[in-house]
Amino acid sequence: MKTLLLATTALVAFAAGAQAADLGSRRAPVAAAVVAPAFSWTGFYVGAFAGYGWNNFNAFGPGAGTGNGPLLGATIGYNYQINQFVLGAEADLAFAAITGRATAAPTFSLRTNMLGSVRARAGFAVDRALLYVTGGLGIQNAAWSQNAAPIERFTRTGWTLGGGVEYAITQNWTAKLEYNYYNFGTRPAGPVYFMPIRNEVHTVKLGVNYLFSTGPSAVVARY
Repeated sequence: MKTLLLATTALVAFAAGAQAADLGSRRAPVAAAVVAPAFSWTGFYVGAFAGYGWNNFNAFGPGAGTGNGPLLGATIGYNYQINQFVLGAEADLAFAAITGRATAAPTFSLRTNMLGSVRARAGFAVDRALLYVTGGLGIQNAAWSQNAAPIERFTRTGWTLGGGVEYAITQNWTAKLEYNYYNFGTRPAGPVYFMPIRNEVHTVKLGVNYLFSTGPSAVVARY
């Protein structure tokens, strides 16, 4: 009986000591799961692009004609992202050399020297990829020439529609591929050479943009 009582007392004392030791030790902190925030398209951006253009025109007398040539320009804009939808505004200006000759009178040519636009953008973002449509005001500066000598230089406005895809290579740099259609209607070339000219331009642009803001910079932690 004495042996059983001594064994029970020793067991209780050992258990109490172990519990006290456990209470006195510090528990290791639970590691936090660190999750980087999703990419955000919100913010101002500037960029540059290069591309190629095709024009179709029809002038009373010389007739219809087509042409093509390169363009090089710059872009400025702003995006605002709501969930996966991205809304924005963009303006661009490009120097161009899109030249076409009339079919019926090859000595006459129409050269687009400058293309610009002020447009709205609307798109759908899947993290770093953005699919978008765009449209707004188109601006053209061109010259109607005969035997390569300009007869009339003129600037006209019209409308433009297009679309593209943009991808964020890093947190601030994106690359885009964009198509635009410009329609400048049928109007006289100018006050001197009073000939109605209908003109349309198609462009494909490859560009890069720098985003000044890509959403929250702090890391979001989940416990």
